[in-house]
Amino acid sequence: MEFRHQPVMLREVIELLSVRADGVYVDCTVGGGGHAEGILRLLGPQGTLVGLDRDPDALAAARMRLGNDPRVRLVRADFRRLASIMTELGIRGADGVLYDLGASSYQFDSPARGFTYWEDVPLDMRMDPEAPVTAAHLVNTLSAEELARVIREYGEEKWAGRIADFIVKERAIRPIETTGELVAVIKKAVPASARRMGPHPARRTFQALRIAVNQELDALKESLAQALALLKPGGRLVVLSYHSLEDRIVKEFIRAAEAACVCPPNTPVCVCGKKRQLISVTKRPRTPTGEELGRNPRSRSAKLRTAEKVAVLMGDFL
Repeated sequence: MEFRHQPVMLREVIELLSVRADGVYVDCTVGGGGHAEGILRLLGPQGTLVGLDRDPDALAAARMRLGNDPRVRLVRADFRRLASIMTELGIRGADGVLYDLGASSYQFDSPARGFTYWEDVPLDMRMDPEAPVTAAHLVNTLSAEELARVIREYGEEKWAGRIADFIVKERAIRPIETTGELVAVIKKAVPASARRMGPHPARRTFQALRIAVNQELDALKESLAQALALLKPGGRLVVLSYHSLEDRIVKEFIRAAEAACVCPPNTPVCVCGKKRQLISVTKRPRTPTGEELGRNPRSRSAKLRTAEKVAVLMGDFL
């Protein structure tokens, strides 16, 4: 299947990265290379673009799109290894770090990857096809309590407990091995009245399992901290998220890094020593324009947040 990639909010991402011709930029989720291509157009001969992705199909597509450019370094890696990868590449700092979170359209649309609830295919959902844990493994081994927790926390699913109970009962008869089998169980668990309105009844459960399989939220927390340490003063952190769990992590991370002294209000002299590290560039997240929504309906849930690394001396006076 051809790797189709339509970068979300490309113009806004490039604008907010504020690309310098001689800068170093890291695309932590290079995907098909759409955002990376936009960055590369603005880089001069001394600029550097590092692209990470754990999906080998994505990296192959990015290589095709970006060509054999000496300014580009593509690495197959989970972005939770950001710091170690940059060390291995001999790069000490970055002027911009970009994340385009979630699964790609290619992953959703490729039946063999097992992300879809529209077709009956092996239940997989791994972004890295060589990772050890699949969605089928979780569905067939987690306890009812743990399944319910995953579906409730990662899918924000109202019927998480019922769905988990129905899964456990079904797998006691035979393993649940395909997306179609799981959808059938979910439809039995969700009351008919709740299935008549809103999105596909399996959407939230599939989102939850995908997040759990790929450890997406834990990886994001780890990687954001590394990105902050990597950024040079004036460097930009730019993050595209697609559901409330991701966006909340990004928002809270930026808010915590914006805070200076956190001593109690009645403390006469600061003893915590905390300095402001980031300043929000987007006070509220940007969202796709109507034109983009018409062109790419899958961008509808996108939220774009940006923050800038402050200079060390500046933090001393905030």
